[in-house]
Amino acid sequence: MKFKKIISISLLASMALLPNVAFGIGGMSGAKVDYQVQGQIGAIKLNPYGLSPLSAVIMDGGYKLSDVSVTIVPKPNGQTISYKVSPSKIKTYGGIPVFGLYPSYFNTVKVSYTKSAFGKSEKIIDEVYKIATSGVNIEPSGSLMQRGVPFEKVEVIKVGKEFEDRLYLVNNTPGKYSAKSSQAIWNNPSGGALEWDEASNVFIVDTKGEIRWYLDNDKLMDKNNIYNRGIMMGFRQNLDGALSFGFGQRYVKYDLMGREIFNRLLPSSYIDFSHSMSQMPNGNYLLRVALANVKRPDGKNVRSVRDVIVEVDKNGNVVDEWRLFEILDPYRANIIKVLDQGAVCLNVDVSKAGKTLSNEELAKMDTSEIFGDIAGTGVGRNWAHVNSVDYDPSDDSIIISSRHQSAIIKIGRDKKVKWILGAHKGWGEKYKKALLQPIDKNGKNIICEDDYSKCPGYKNKEGGFDFTWTQHTAFRIDEKSNKRYIYITAFDNGDARAITQPAFASMKYSRAVVYKIDQKNKTVEQVWEYGKQRGNEWFSPITSLTEYHKDKNSIMVYSASAGMSFDLSKGVAIGEPKPEIDEFKWGAKEPSVQIRFSGASTGYQAMPIDLEKAFK
Repeated sequence: MKFKKIISISLLASMALLPNVAFGIGGMSGAKVDYQVQGQIGAIKLNPYGLSPLSAVIMDGGYKLSDVSVTIVPKPNGQTISYKVSPSKIKTYGGIPVFGLYPSYFNTVKVSYTKSAFGKSEKIIDEVYKIATSGVNIEPSGSLMQRGVPFEKVEVIKVGKEFEDRLYLVNNTPGKYSAKSSQAIWNNPSGGALEWDEASNVFIVDTKGEIRWYLDNDKLMDKNNIYNRGIMMGFRQNLDGALSFGFGQRYVKYDLMGREIFNRLLPSSYIDFSHSMSQMPNGNYLLRVALANVKRPDGKNVRSVRDVIVEVDKNGNVVDEWRLFEILDPYRANIIKVLDQGAVCLNVDVSKAGKTLSNEELAKMDTSEIFGDIAGTGVGRNWAHVNSVDYDPSDDSIIISSRHQSAIIKIGRDKKVKWILGAHKGWGEKYKKALLQPIDKNGKNIICEDDYSKCPGYKNKEGGFDFTWTQHTAFRIDEKSNKRYIYITAFDNGDARAITQPAFASMKYSRAVVYKIDQKNKTVEQVWEYGKQRGNEWFSPITSLTEYHKDKNSIMVYSASAGMSFDLSKGVAIGEPKPEIDEFKWGAKEPSVQIRFSGASTGYQAMPIDLEKAFK
């Protein structure tokens, strides 16, 4: 006993010699832990939910906080991020949310707040916090075109003064994971698009080209579970500021701090989410999916491909569905036959560059058991390839972009086609009344050749009307539309333009375009376009987006696969994608913002992010 006392006394004496060391003796709940506190409230919790590494929360320290504002001090010549935080958000996060930290940097954060406890308050406290961050931890895809993560270089070509505060969310798709993706297919029944499972990433850049946020999707997914993996697509910022999107067999919603709002499996009747998740005014969501089991007219049971829209409520219950193979004609093959088989959406195969499909090949395919994510006709093949869905609240309808029909189509709740914005060629008798007539700015009909597949704008590089071809995104401009007149933005990718393949691949071009539709008279006027003058260097054979934003009365464009080209004679890639953000003041012929990425492989979509929605 005497020996034990001597040891204890010696230990205590040695501990007393250590400077500034606090020790806690544990109680019933464990050892006391003292966190470092920089200011007057709580400690800093970096990456609070494990998915947003460039975010943090300055914990409230037990105080009630109000009048909160946050500023991320920029690097030299950098972009300031500043925002106010509502009391609701402070309570949600347990403190002050810090968004927009630089990676691999010792960040300076200024905060201002009022704190109170038990009726006593201290008003407007200004403090400075220091927060160190690690680098961007996004797993590379293994593609040789991805030389940097999430990109190798960003070139800020120009940014107009009005747009200097912009933050852009960028969703890219750098290709198949080396030995990690495309390892499974659906069976019993067969078909679907499960094998279309590639790498993806999402990040936010400022107008200086600096990364200010990214989603750690490696923590979000389980690559060994086919029900919890897939390519992330369909990002939209909801009215509450949170992000909704989907991947594989799931649709989810997370806020910018990485907090999960919901993460759900698709309803059991459906499979293979991709491309579009759109929130409706009533809070429901429109999802672009496919059917897990459908009986074809020939008696075969298959899984369908990218041809079903489903509406789900806030609890995940199915409210309605649009089976497009019953509403449209899945055997209209005019566009399918002339698609460049080397770049059918993200299924890029340079060995098939420039190749098209014949009637005989399509007919043979339809009598076979070959189903899945392949360009073809009939249920169970990629005949529609819907890549966006938007809602028109004026008459409770949806507007879809069908890439493989080169058509933008409005469909009512009654599942009737209201109008078709696309070439007239190949549509059956029941759809002819829905086809829109092109007009000029004076209301005069524009006559197009070859059953309205070759319009004046097809060859006239200086202007003139043209339809969209293998387009991506068709969004209603709510602020400029009403029950009769509707404005639509679209990215006209340009493959199979005029239902043909040009003599030389270098003749292809893409456009961002805005149309005005008179729904009463069934006419369409082209009111704005951009891209023809850029020619083949801006040509994006796949992906991309065009969208209106009311906060700056602007058109945002992401030419996401610009620069991707092939040598048709050799079947090899001769150009790599250089995704480009362009943002235009309404009606402007040249962009106010031009930001180009390289070494990122293929882009998908991009859009401005509103911090007022997210935090105030």
